[in-house]
Amino acid sequence: MQAKDVKTADDARKLIKERDIKFVKIGIFDVDGIMRGKYMHRDKFLSALDSGFAFCDVVLGWDSNDQLYDKSEFTGWHTAYPDAPVRVIPESCRELPMEDDTVLFLGEFDGRAETVCPRGTLRRVLEKADAMGYDVSAACEFEFFLFEEDPHSVREKNYRNLKNITPGFYGYSMLRNSVHSEFYHDLLELGESMDFPIEGLHTETGPGVLEAAIGHDDALRAADKAALFKTFTKVLAQRAGWMATFMAKWSPDWPGQSGHMHVSIKGKDGRAAFYDANKPHNMSDEMRWFLGGQQKLMPELLSMVACTVNSYSRLIPGFWAPTTATWGVENRTTALRVIPGSAKSQRIEYRIAAADINPYIALSAAIGSGLWGIENKVEPGEMVVGNAYAQEFPEDTTLPATLYEAAGRLRKSEAAKSLFGEEFVTHYAQSREWEEREFRKAITDWEMQRYFEII
Repeated sequence: MQAKDVKTADDARKLIKERDIKFVKIGIFDVDGIMRGKYMHRDKFLSALDSGFAFCDVVLGWDSNDQLYDKSEFTGWHTAYPDAPVRVIPESCRELPMEDDTVLFLGEFDGRAETVCPRGTLRRVLEKADAMGYDVSAACEFEFFLFEEDPHSVREKNYRNLKNITPGFYGYSMLRNSVHSEFYHDLLELGESMDFPIEGLHTETGPGVLEAAIGHDDALRAADKAALFKTFTKVLAQRAGWMATFMAKWSPDWPGQSGHMHVSIKGKDGRAAFYDANKPHNMSDEMRWFLGGQQKLMPELLSMVACTVNSYSRLIPGFWAPTTATWGVENRTTALRVIPGSAKSQRIEYRIAAADINPYIALSAAIGSGLWGIENKVEPGEMVVGNAYAQEFPEDTTLPATLYEAAGRLRKSEAAKSLFGEEFVTHYAQSREWEEREFRKAITDWEMQRYFEII
């Protein structure tokens, strides 16, 4: 029996017994999209298939550096960081080609913890879509830089003068992907084995930067695939003696790294809800309203997509990243790109997103705002033609300039509370405000160079 055949708890039991697996790997994604987990003895895992298991809720109460949030109402010293229930997701079973005699399962927080769980939040958004009569499909694509470094060397260098695997620009280079073909094939094969199949993989413009487009699926599975892709690309790179970064912008000398999301919806009868051949650009009323909701709520939900301090270093004119909540048809200078096509391919690309996204939370924002748009029949603003960087737009399309500002907009958003729940909004907003406060403790190279002598 193969991991991809597991759909139920009984299937999981059968696979584990057939293979005589003694230890199972199980993982959960935290607020920053980081995979936390452990090995579990099969006896405990088989029991967990029925009744779940306990996991310390500190993983929902700390940051990417394992530092505890100071203003979390959900968990903290005031709750003494209790265990939270986690349910196993049988159909998430994956092979682990790098490890013999084990498989991987994903978990999802249950009970009260589900209200702030990233995967649980996306699932609730999709339950809303289901109640509205829609099925949602999505796909993510990521740019990432590769370095001839390891976790020790980057720290010894203080993250300066890092050596990219290749120099120069070399976008779509057959030379570069042929020289390093072993890594490309290893990554492509890993995607097939672990069920995050990669539709396209190529070099982007910059030293050692690649772009991977992951195959589309229903939105929850698409988020699983995106989150696993990011984690195991880093694993594969480090096992090869390299490091991969998914920062939004690691260098001022190169464009940022995108993490674009593609979204489309269908009716329960299989109808392509975004497609109407009798409308301009084949955009149905539902697609237009979905787009209108995404545009209208983007400034309020930006922290769910641009989720790190570094995200805002990418959002500058002229570097292939949008700077206002705008839309266009086949326009890569706008935040939302309508991609017209057949009933099968008609979709929206949410281009504001960088490679640093938590796929569950970012897709919750992209999809939830669109559903809100359909519910309220929100008309989008005027379509942008030409270079959006060179045009002026209404004030309500202006995006927050910092993570702290964006978190404040989210905290006040009534639409966000209705879509994601007040507990999620409160917890997530405080986590982003914490992130910016941590950043403010740092003294940057720019400050030293700017002020040390002259001020």
